[in-house]
Amino acid sequence: MYEPTQLRTFLAVAQTLSFTQAARRLGVRQSTVSQHVRRLEEATGRPLFSRDTHSVELTDDGEAMLGFARAILQAHERAAAFFGGTRLRGRLRFGASEDFVTTRLPEILESFRREHPEVDLELTVELSGTLQARLAAGRLDLILAKRRGEEGEESEGRLVWQDSLIWIGAPGLRVEPDRPVPLILFPPPGITRARALEALQAQGRAWRIACTSSSLSANVAAARAGLGVMAHTRGLVPEGLVPVPARAGLPELGEVGFVLLRGRRGGAAQEAADALAEAILAGGDRLHRPR
Repeated sequence: MYEPTQLRTFLAVAQTLSFTQAARRLGVRQSTVSQHVRRLEEATGRPLFSRDTHSVELTDDGEAMLGFARAILQAHERAAAFFGGTRLRGRLRFGASEDFVTTRLPEILESFRREHPEVDLELTVELSGTLQARLAAGRLDLILAKRRGEEGEESEGRLVWQDSLIWIGAPGLRVEPDRPVPLILFPPPGITRARALEALQAQGRAWRIACTSSSLSANVAAARAGLGVMAHTRGLVPEGLVPVPARAGLPELGEVGFVLLRGRRGGAAQEAADALAEAILAGGDRLHRPR
């Protein structure tokens, strides 16, 4: 009743909230994405998306279909692997951005290890820029990292999901317009660091560094203590922190995308990387939902 190809397309649209971005991820035309979604909606007899010329949102039935689609695709992949007689094995070096430390990524990795017990999975958690450098140097096989989200920019990689960057801080924190903005930053080459400094410079707003750490937990602790504000993904706001009110007058930070990038190793490592990439894409919407 529900075609796996249509379900994969549905998940791509649900995670990117964009028919254009879903088409890029899947390597098909936008008309093909629209056709797959229409046929799936015909099969369910329910609208799965509410959309206009400016936005795409999941309906309540679309939200319900997320879980069903993941389960169906996972069962389909397990059956294909079983009857295909192939078992993944070998060493897989996977890198994930610091942003995913507090998300449900561990659940996806746990499921992958359970389904592929002969794959030796090595996890590296680092800043996105550092992960990209290690991937280019051949020290990682697959990474899940941030990229800037502007249309047409940095098109390499498969987009998992896209979101806006916002300013966050402790509840009740006051950012005075006539005083330098206290910043909590990742060190270079942090993407959110660069975006925050560029936006403040373009606005002509003075700033000072209140805390710098490569650890998300340390930066969140500093923000909870009221030391300053930090640029962060809207869908990943840590517990105890809130968006900075608009009255603070801080500049817009734009969009950011999270992408999967593969290394150049072939053989078993490439097969394992491809399998993990598909598992992450299938569960991508869970990465920006509470654990």
